[in-house]
Amino acid sequence: MKDYRVKPGSKLTLSHFDTDDTGDYKKTDQDKANAQAVTQQLIGKLGELQERLYANGSRALLIVLQGMDTSGKDGTIKNVMSGVNPQGCKVVTFKTPSAEELGHDFLWRVHQKAPAKGQIGIFNRSHYEDVLITRVHGLISDKVVKQRFNQIKEFEELLSESGTVILKFFLHISKDEQKERLEERISNPEKRWKFNDGDLEERKLWKNYMEAFETMMAATSTEQSPWYIVPANRKWYRNLVIAEHVVDALENMKLKTPPAPTGINFDTLKIE
Repeated sequence: MKDYRVKPGSKLTLSHFDTDDTGDYKKTDQDKANAQAVTQQLIGKLGELQERLYANGSRALLIVLQGMDTSGKDGTIKNVMSGVNPQGCKVVTFKTPSAEELGHDFLWRVHQKAPAKGQIGIFNRSHYEDVLITRVHGLISDKVVKQRFNQIKEFEELLSESGTVILKFFLHISKDEQKERLEERISNPEKRWKFNDGDLEERKLWKNYMEAFETMMAATSTEQSPWYIVPANRKWYRNLVIAEHVVDALENMKLKTPPAPTGINFDTLKIE
């Protein structure tokens, strides 16, 4: 698997990253089927590792998903996390802050939703909205943006030092691919519920968003909580990349199955 990690301090130009990349797989039906088969194996492995994470109760995993509208955040969760026990996984979406949330610092509401030990937490959009949409729409100054970059890094460092592994994925689609997906939402009655007039207005700001994403990832990708730029035009390859990184992260925790309760002889134990 190619390394899509953003090196800390690197200068990014998203147009240099191929949204249609499929790594070592060719864009054929056979290779697509092969990749999907590997993904299913990884999903099975993910289920086993998540159970060990839950049983161990000493570490946590936070998955951050960011990307333009239609980039596949919901699809990633639906597919990659399909083998996970819901008891050990929680998905959070951060919408427009409430009056109470606005009365606190911008990370206040986020910290409360961070996964507890033994859990996998998924942020479908995240605290990074506060340095993306706010910046693109001119709601905060560049000075405040830089301050928030530092505050986010400190926040994620705190989570990391407390036992949470953080994976941040930018789902990278092309503007043409977004157009096709928006048109599908309009033409397919089963998908029209997903359509929002605001999507078209945000699409007009595509260039501004790309620049904001570039600056954000370059400033906040660290060794402890890296960003990955995931080619997302091909949904099957997107799922494979993310599934592999999530499995790797859980395996690298090197968690062992907790020992059985003491004082019980399981070899002679009988259930009447």
